[in-house]
Amino acid sequence: MSKKAEEYLGEVLQAFDFGAPVVGAVRYGQGHINDTFVVHTQPEDVCCRRFILQRISSAAFRRPDQLMENIIGVTEYLGREIEKNGGDRDREAMRVIRPKNGSDFYTDSGGSAWRLYPFVEDTVCCQMAETPELFAASGRAFGRFQRLLQGYPAHTLYETIPHFHDTEDRLKQLKAAVAADSMGRAAECQEEIRFMLDREADCSVALQALRDGKLPLRVTHNDTKLNNVLMDKDTGEGICIIDLDTVMPGLSINDFGDSIRFGANHSAEDETDLSKVNLDLHLFEVYAKAFLEGASGTLTQQETDFLPWGAKLMTLECGIRFLTDYLAGDQYFHISRERQNLDRCRTQCKLVSDMEAHWEEMEAIVRRCQ
Repeated sequence: MSKKAEEYLGEVLQAFDFGAPVVGAVRYGQGHINDTFVVHTQPEDVCCRRFILQRISSAAFRRPDQLMENIIGVTEYLGREIEKNGGDRDREAMRVIRPKNGSDFYTDSGGSAWRLYPFVEDTVCCQMAETPELFAASGRAFGRFQRLLQGYPAHTLYETIPHFHDTEDRLKQLKAAVAADSMGRAAECQEEIRFMLDREADCSVALQALRDGKLPLRVTHNDTKLNNVLMDKDTGEGICIIDLDTVMPGLSINDFGDSIRFGANHSAEDETDLSKVNLDLHLFEVYAKAFLEGASGTLTQQETDFLPWGAKLMTLECGIRFLTDYLAGDQYFHISRERQNLDRCRTQCKLVSDMEAHWEEMEAIVRRCQ
């Protein structure tokens, strides 16, 4: 087991040039994957300058070289596009600060990879979309992310997590878990298993459209949660997309759809009272309008038409993953109680059913938002 990140802090702080004396480094944020610290320095011109220092999780990301090549390529491209548009490069895009040795990241004596970013001041990171306006602000930010990166060669990016949004492959893994039934749980999940298998054809809709050239390969974020957008503390507008570890080649409809999956309903992901789990069509419209506004004509007509499919497929895929993990003994998703992953699966099934029941309304909303 690797040592605690704190044991390497002294060594790592020496590896970077902060431009001023370091006066402290403390744990920061609510992330569960990487070890994140905020570093305080004391330059002569201001009272304090802060940085974000992270140890990259070797369990989640086995190739930090590929991960950082992706991030540096995308952030430098974003920076150039923002400057071209007259924006503030240092507030609107992350910037990687290389260690003194000039490499993309620093490898400590224990073999772990570390990276450094300037802290984007006067911003807030929200955990929940407490208002439609906040949800819309995140939609505009992720739409703008698509617009700014439309010219980036997506095929040159590494797949940091292979087959991440390969819904066909996720279904194959579910079938294997059902066949193995290693925990003897399949008997109690027959309804959920049937629900997924009945939608096998759906799992191929977006991927087949990609193979047929109907949907273009794009640079995608793949973790479009609200807390991955830094909001300006004065205007409330989303200004900077963060957590680029899962930036990969993918489909824009998936980035849209994942936001809808968690943001356009009012229930907990593991809600046991399924009557509380419903798609909020008003929030769907709020987000669709904002996302398309931010993208500003970047998406093709077919991509726009496929947005409801993005919402359905990301929800279905997530349900498949929860069910697969439950059948395999809860090995991937952290649980705090028994059957939690099964309950998570059931909420996703309910959301998918709700989307199917309101499919024509979802399509009409997207048409209205164009």
